[in-house]
Amino acid sequence: MTNIIIAAGIALIFVMVGTPVWIRIVNRLGYGQMIRDEGPEAHLNKRGTPTMGGTVFIVGSLVGYAAAHLFTGEVPTISGILVLFLMTGLGLVGFVDDYIKVFKQRSLGLRSGAKMIGIILVGVVFAVGSLNFPNGYDVTPADPHLSFLRDFGPSIGPYLFVVWALLLIAAMSNGVNLTDGLDGLAAGPAGMVLAAYVVIGNWQLRNSCAAALAPNCYSVRDPLDLAVVAAAVLGGVFGFLWWNAPPAKIFMGDTGSLALGGVLVGLAILTRTQFLLAILCGLIVMITLSVIIQVGGFKMTGKRVFKMAPLQHHFELSGWAETTIVVRFWLMSATFVAIGIGLFYLEWMPKK
Repeated sequence: MTNIIIAAGIALIFVMVGTPVWIRIVNRLGYGQMIRDEGPEAHLNKRGTPTMGGTVFIVGSLVGYAAAHLFTGEVPTISGILVLFLMTGLGLVGFVDDYIKVFKQRSLGLRSGAKMIGIILVGVVFAVGSLNFPNGYDVTPADPHLSFLRDFGPSIGPYLFVVWALLLIAAMSNGVNLTDGLDGLAAGPAGMVLAAYVVIGNWQLRNSCAAALAPNCYSVRDPLDLAVVAAAVLGGVFGFLWWNAPPAKIFMGDTGSLALGGVLVGLAILTRTQFLLAILCGLIVMITLSVIIQVGGFKMTGKRVFKMAPLQHHFELSGWAETTIVVRFWLMSATFVAIGIGLFYLEWMPKK
């Protein structure tokens, strides 16, 4: 438990202090946010707001994780390293995208094909690595199975598992990116899900099959270190949210949204809770579906289902204040996380 507190605390302090420094650097370099002309008119006054803020909480998370292991003397695990690699690698892809936006003043940034190639390269390294490195009990970070509260069903094989992992990574990283449309809207829900994974990692540690082959035990390679990773990123995201809350002093950019999507999927795969992630991230899933429905509906009928997609912009054009949308969406996210945690504990409820 000590390393969880240290990781979260150090990351929180680093990002709280480091973000104003990054804001000054970005302002001096002129790296302000580009705003799409076709977006809501209320967003035009946000043009020039410092961006690439995800850089700070990525570095802060790595510092928090390293500090926790340095102070406790515990050796980092391959599971923790893999998740942090996925977060940092996708963050780097997003950083390149953000840099092109602000340096070349092109609102679309990196070409979609190039961005997808970057995501695939990072995702393949993560997925292949997660199927290797068995511990003394021959448990690898991940297993070629689908999972909900734990692995279930027959193995889908390593090749199909890599494809499945890539689909999850691409879907969640882009989902967080779509959610990051209002001040604090992505950081708040992501922090709630990260907090859930701190709880899940601790519970899996206390009920690990490595300790006792009891009913419902968890065959997770490094549950405690995954909780430390979740805590470090949680501290970093909360520190960033202080400056990203409405009205935002800085945006996370694709640097942050792709990184957050990566760390959430990494935690889900290595804690064997892949489908549970869809419930915990219910708000992100809902916002992503709104875009799919809008595009699909327009192609089929020529009419728009929403005034604008993603969903948060529909409510903006309906007259809701930005802070109202953000707070109400946070409440919805908290409800999804509560449902997810409830389902996770459901199998441990006493049976009459």
